[in-house]
Amino acid sequence: MVVLSKPAMEHLSSTTTLFPEVPLIDLSKPDSKHLIVKACEEFGFFKLINHGVPTEFITRLESESINFFSLPLSEKEKAGPLDPFGYGNKKIGPNGDVGWVEYILLTTSNEANYQKFSSIFGEAAEKFRSAVNDYVLAVKKMAYEILEMLADGLKIQPRNAFSKLLMDEESDSVFRLNHYPPCPKIHQGMTDSDLIGFGEHTDPQIISVLRSNNISGLQITLKDGNWISVPPDQTSFFINVGDSLQVMTNGRFKSVRHRVLANSSKSRLSMIYFGGPPLSEKIAPLPSLTKGADSLYKEFTWYEYKKSAYKTRLADNRLGLFEKIAAS
Repeated sequence: MVVLSKPAMEHLSSTTTLFPEVPLIDLSKPDSKHLIVKACEEFGFFKLINHGVPTEFITRLESESINFFSLPLSEKEKAGPLDPFGYGNKKIGPNGDVGWVEYILLTTSNEANYQKFSSIFGEAAEKFRSAVNDYVLAVKKMAYEILEMLADGLKIQPRNAFSKLLMDEESDSVFRLNHYPPCPKIHQGMTDSDLIGFGEHTDPQIISVLRSNNISGLQITLKDGNWISVPPDQTSFFINVGDSLQVMTNGRFKSVRHRVLANSSKSRLSMIYFGGPPLSEKIAPLPSLTKGADSLYKEFTWYEYKKSAYKTRLADNRLGLFEKIAAS
């Protein structure tokens, strides 16, 4: 979490507004690929409708998640500590970041995820496992489609240049369930730590697919540095450009900086699929996107970047170490 001084908090409240004009992409429309490219260039973020993910998968996973997060803390903690997967509470990462949030972090490729939950849920753990798997499979399919439409819009061949990294059986993708409980202390003289549910950051992976319930809190930054609040929509998805996609497009797409504010009276639940490449995959600007231009980034493996990012604070510029410094 970014620790805000009181002047910073006052600045925050005066410059954040509800932003109704989030780029809206209708996957059923023939011009979607061009609109997606434009949204990734201008915002690194867009809202997706007619996405094809069955409503029953969304509502079932939300129900199972609420069942888990409604348990006593002593029960939930049996699914922790994070190693790196499992249950976490307040602490975000190993470097001192905290937030008004509890969460479940799962790999998308390992059934061992659910052993911890069996001791809590018993037979109900299978319902939780099934709900997560159905949802993640549907969201993965949607993410592949989005990335292939991006390749089409950028005139990249082959069109699976991005999506193949998520389809690879060694893909290092993860899934996260975040629960932001009501924060009553906000009305009791708000402190810095009570303000932030999840501190400002970019996502290091290729693409993030977010869905939340109908409670506000998500904010993104614009190019001018101002924060804007994104109106919630529980039937749609929100897509984030990640650091790795910014590198692969040589900076044409921007990894969106975002955060979540705490709510004084209502619970917010979000589900995020982070599409990552295999650990050994080399990440660098695609040659077709650097014609006549210098590469802005050094080549690195996803393992190298992930290891480096794991050592940083949330708000740090993780890509800074991998940028090529222009010759003076």
